[in-house]
Amino acid sequence: MESEDQQIVVVGVGQALQREIEPGKASDAVGLMADASHEAIRDAQASADLLGSLDHVVAVNVLGWRYPSAATLLCARLGTGRARPIDTAAGGNTPQSVINELARRIREGHVGAALVAGGEAIRSRRLARKAEVELSWPKEGPPPGPGHEYWGEDKPGSSDLEVRHGLFFPRNIYPMFEHALRARLGRGVAEHRAALGRLYEHFARVAADNPNAWFPTAHTAEEIATPSETNRLIASPYTKYMNAVMEVDQAAAVVVTSASRARALGIDMDRWTHLWGCGEATEEPWFVSERADLSRCPSQHRAIEGALAEAGIDADEVDAFDLYSCFPVAVELACEALGIGPDDSRPLTQTGGLAFAGGPGNAYSLAGIARMVETLRESGGTGLVTALGMYFSKHAAGVYGRIPRPGDPRAPRPAPPGEAVEVDEAPSGEGRVEAYTVEYDHTGPSRGIVLGRTDAGRRFVANTPADRDLLAGIDESEFVGARGSLRVEDEVVRFEPIDPIEPSDPS
Repeated sequence: MESEDQQIVVVGVGQALQREIEPGKASDAVGLMADASHEAIRDAQASADLLGSLDHVVAVNVLGWRYPSAATLLCARLGTGRARPIDTAAGGNTPQSVINELARRIREGHVGAALVAGGEAIRSRRLARKAEVELSWPKEGPPPGPGHEYWGEDKPGSSDLEVRHGLFFPRNIYPMFEHALRARLGRGVAEHRAALGRLYEHFARVAADNPNAWFPTAHTAEEIATPSETNRLIASPYTKYMNAVMEVDQAAAVVVTSASRARALGIDMDRWTHLWGCGEATEEPWFVSERADLSRCPSQHRAIEGALAEAGIDADEVDAFDLYSCFPVAVELACEALGIGPDDSRPLTQTGGLAFAGGPGNAYSLAGIARMVETLRESGGTGLVTALGMYFSKHAAGVYGRIPRPGDPRAPRPAPPGEAVEVDEAPSGEGRVEAYTVEYDHTGPSRGIVLGRTDAGRRFVANTPADRDLLAGIDESEFVGARGSLRVEDEVVRFEPIDPIEPSDPS
């Protein structure tokens, strides 16, 4: 068994949210982080000065407001003069990736205690703009000092070609993966959408019992799957209730220490939750248009397998999950990597997921970790948290246990990286659809986006004609595998269907 200097424990967790507050009086993202951080410090119930003993304070990248250094501002608001402020790159993988890095530093003796926080105040910012209220939030702040660090790499998630065709918002890209998976599973559009409703019904029920959920409403499977005035289609096959909620005022924080530091700080062992194992992986190739199989994600598999291997357990020994849930396909592919079904009897989420619980942008998984810690404190056992960033691009996973890891790590089973395909940026002739989505605005279908292969075997990215009748027909058909003609028009590739549009769910 590892010594207490090598054991990594989460000793405190906290969350914060603000609602029904006048825009001019709302806290900014760093203010919400400070609230969550103070709650995490209180939650640890240390008898010594935990806040003053922090070596690192990490602020997860903030999407909704530009700060010179959110971590430096957070340190100033918390009064942690000795802690090193660390900011991060963007990506939903970041919270678990940060904990993975802190675990390494703690084991090497460079860090004894650290706080990780993330927050957003996107809703209050929007309401202030609507009310024409000028916010007093800091656009400037203490510049990063000599001890400041920046973790992660910022690079574009989409190629120029993908951006030209509308593949740069997650709400348009993840539906492409979903349709590719649906076709691999042999389901029609309506049949698959109903299955997604059943999957997310469970998430909505969990959110309804989560005091920190943004939308604590137990929607039924039918409500989630059926387009309506309150649940319009965003991008086929996803309705609004299947999309991540980003317009929130939420924050989360966790305190991580070595077991020996926790003991020295007088933190009782009933507050400890051990990190048993962690994994991390990056998808190769990086750009979506270069990936050979759009229905699979080898890097997610590697991250999960790495965490389970270091924990020394198999998926059937995990008692609870919080699977990253920006969109249903992220949950479905995580289940495939784990070898479990979406109807597994164990909970797949602790929060209710991004569609119902919401989450502070890149820091959603901090809320997932916080809830997992609370679950394990109450029921014992083990839990697995997954996190991902960009477009199935960056992955991290962590296995947590109520007691110290009982066994030894093992080598993960190798999972081959994805293959790269050649992309034809100016295709002509004919091609076949591999994945697609129909984008909707408030008046109906507005654009079709297609990924496919030319007859020469090269990948193309294209838009369909902006014909609403055609787009509506595509959304009700089995469009994967459909053939069409290709031409370039004003630097945009146009895909004109040749095959007749047939219903995908024949009655």
